[in-house]
Amino acid sequence: MPRHILVVDDDALLRRSLSLQLEQNGFRASTAETAEDALALARRDQPDLILLDVGLPGMDGLEALRHFQKEMEAVPVIFVTARRRELDTILGLELGADDYITKPFNPDVLIAHVKAVLRRSARQGQPKKQVEQLIVGDILIDPGAHTISVAGQSLELAAREFALLHALALEAGRVVPVDDLITSVWGAEFIGEPQVVYVHIRWLREKIERDPNKPERIVNVRGVGYKLVPIEP
Repeated sequence: MPRHILVVDDDALLRRSLSLQLEQNGFRASTAETAEDALALARRDQPDLILLDVGLPGMDGLEALRHFQKEMEAVPVIFVTARRRELDTILGLELGADDYITKPFNPDVLIAHVKAVLRRSARQGQPKKQVEQLIVGDILIDPGAHTISVAGQSLELAAREFALLHALALEAGRVVPVDDLITSVWGAEFIGEPQVVYVHIRWLREKIERDPNKPERIVNVRGVGYKLVPIEP
């Protein structure tokens, strides 16, 4: 059965174009002009993925995401945004969307994002293997329990922050190139957007460094990438 994609956008031409592109790639597409219509449609026929415009009339995409997460937790969402300010909000609030893409975009690129998110969603739905804890100096990471402590103190990290720290911990003491971090944490389709790494590194430093302005644990090797350096308690 074709995977069902719900396109939510107030641009009628874009809705028709995306619907056609999705169907040509083997998906079943449905569309909605407003967040309210999308929620009603999704309740009747739950989609496998939602393409959600941020700048919707009435209830905007950010508020709509909260409703989707509350009512249908497992459905992945890709934000579609036209303005840099909206993108900064998406990144800054760590809203829990699975991906984002900025307008204007190549339809083939969007399809690649859709397929990548569906693959990740399928993997996350599989039973998880037992994963050993990672200890890097005074940092303890438990991937199975999704917990972290630094110098004996438990910390709350957003999902991408946790994934980024885990990727660095797997290569502790070694420099991990920015593109490798992007591929591991966000997916290869984000190559060329290093700002997502820079922003999340800054947030991580604010949470795990004794002085975020003088980082000791997450060290930048200019022009190459980042490495996680063990610090003994």
